[in-house]
Amino acid sequence: MAPTALSERLKKSVTKDALRSYFAEFISNFFYVFAVVGSSMASRKLMPEMAANLTGLVIVAVANVFALSLTVYVAANISGGHVNPVVTFAKAVGGHISVLTALFYWISQMLASVLACLVLKVTTVGQVVPTYTIAQEMTGFGASILEALLTFALVYTVYTAGDPKRGALGSIGPLAIGMIAGANVLATGPFSGGSMNPASAFGSAVVAGSFKNQAVYWVGPLAGAAVAGLVYDNVVFPAQTPPDSLRGISDGIGL
Repeated sequence: MAPTALSERLKKSVTKDALRSYFAEFISNFFYVFAVVGSSMASRKLMPEMAANLTGLVIVAVANVFALSLTVYVAANISGGHVNPVVTFAKAVGGHISVLTALFYWISQMLASVLACLVLKVTTVGQVVPTYTIAQEMTGFGASILEALLTFALVYTVYTAGDPKRGALGSIGPLAIGMIAGANVLATGPFSGGSMNPASAFGSAVVAGSFKNQAVYWVGPLAGAAVAGLVYDNVVFPAQTPPDSLRGISDGIGL
């Protein structure tokens, strides 16, 4: 019976609508990472001493607001607009999408991030693709806690913006998601980088060839996302009906 159930789940994960969802996630993740990493590269190009310059931090934060709001908006009605592996993880933990579907989402998101960073490296000849780093005075554990808190706020906003029980929010939902991401970058950029997105951290690390402290940008965000999803679903707005394993493909607003 188990093989049959697995086969059925696999079939649902490779339907035409599911494939459209994966492609939508690929496109949104590509342009999100392209804009965020590209804004950091542009700041470093214009201001070589960006590490000590508040303007560079603001530029990256603003890029997060615009890029995230727009990429979530364009993918929301197709894939749910996750645009981040942590949102996919939270949805899978909460039972909104199947594990197999989540894995396909992750593959699309990771490939898009790596490709976006690779395009930036190839087209901006001589420029270094920046990676997320933690401040020298911080420990990996402290940075992970910080990233977990940031991601909790982000994913909690995602759930709030996409909850049909709260009524239609339209374009305000994606804007709210982008704004919390930008605020988080402003608050913690100098400390942990304010990633909140394992795909973005992974893509830049692959292309730059440096995986230092990479675990920080996986452990913290995934833990924070899972807790945020569970708290929202079971404490703040408990579901009235059992979650549908396929609704995550095209329902709600994600990140």
